[in-house]
Amino acid sequence: MRIKRLPLDDKTNGWSAILAPRTPKPALVGDLTADWVVLGAGFAGLAAARRLAKNCPDQHIAVIEAGAAGENASGRNSGFAVDLPHNVGASLDELDGSHRFMRLAKMAVGDLDEAIKINDIDCDWSRDGKYHAAVSPRGLKQVLVPFAKELEALGEPFEWVEKPDIAQVIGSEHFTAAIYTPGGALLNPSALTRGLADTLPCNVTLYENSPVQEATFENGVHFKTALGSLRSAKLIMATNGFSQKFGYYRNRLLHLVAHCSMTRKLTEDEQKTYGVEKPWGMTPANAFVGITMRYTNDHRIIIRHGLNYCPNQRVSASEIAAVKRRHKALFDQRFPMLPDVDMEHTWSGFVCLSKNSAPGFGQLAPNVWSAVGSSRVDTPGAPD
Repeated sequence: MRIKRLPLDDKTNGWSAILAPRTPKPALVGDLTADWVVLGAGFAGLAAARRLAKNCPDQHIAVIEAGAAGENASGRNSGFAVDLPHNVGASLDELDGSHRFMRLAKMAVGDLDEAIKINDIDCDWSRDGKYHAAVSPRGLKQVLVPFAKELEALGEPFEWVEKPDIAQVIGSEHFTAAIYTPGGALLNPSALTRGLADTLPCNVTLYENSPVQEATFENGVHFKTALGSLRSAKLIMATNGFSQKFGYYRNRLLHLVAHCSMTRKLTEDEQKTYGVEKPWGMTPANAFVGITMRYTNDHRIIIRHGLNYCPNQRVSASEIAAVKRRHKALFDQRFPMLPDVDMEHTWSGFVCLSKNSAPGFGQLAPNVWSAVGSSRVDTPGAPD
């Protein structure tokens, strides 16, 4: 099977642009074998490789990444490690499902916390929680009030924040109210992905800049790249929407593109005018049309807005320019005291949803497993 569409790094990712340069791991060269192959070095692929290395210490795990770690979708999101669902239903079945989600999410955040500390990964990780905000009275009534009741039913700590207080926290009077939950973390997702890739266990080998050009699924798996090939008995697919190019989930995924912009660093005078000292993160009541925002430790403001159907998984330079103008206008509406602050970086990232809103997680064939898609657009793997 020829792989005709490959991930494309357009070199626009602001999260990696503000980091020091990194030397990628060598590409796959020659004809190699491994006990396991993990396809994709995003959050899902790196997590799978780490778990396999721990559970199978005598086996060799190879991770193949088409580009460089931190430049893929995992390194392009808004930088939230979310421990709670943004909105859950009120039925007992939905509340029970939320308990399961939270146990899994909290375990994942805790594992990341531990990995960051043990491996000394510098990714601006801070346990600052997040604000979930509404602008309109409708959003307040239909989202925030029910969400507060559901958090009470779940026994989760939260704080209701009225407009004057939320304005003081984020430096904008644009929002009606918010719910603050303390359990999540804020981070630079590109730095985290890089750090996880650079601290893999000794029985894991990462091959970067090695896009698979041909795949055979007989007697195990056989991948060919430009400079070599890799054979393995078992495969974990962690390529999200690109899994369709390998013959899986055809006509079952919706490809979406999300857009994000990051300002330059605020000057000292601008920081005084802005009047906010602590970093914060905010998610919108409506994840599809609302605005996700961040204020980072190095005094940048980030806006993620825009979610569009994008079946070809490509974004043109003219589209990026239009997004940048739109994000600047949204920024000016919310922070009129900072009229001279421009968007220094604007980029896009691809996510996919299944048509029945269920993730593709589990065994696909006797020797193939997958972690594909999401029923949400704001999970840690999109950390938003």
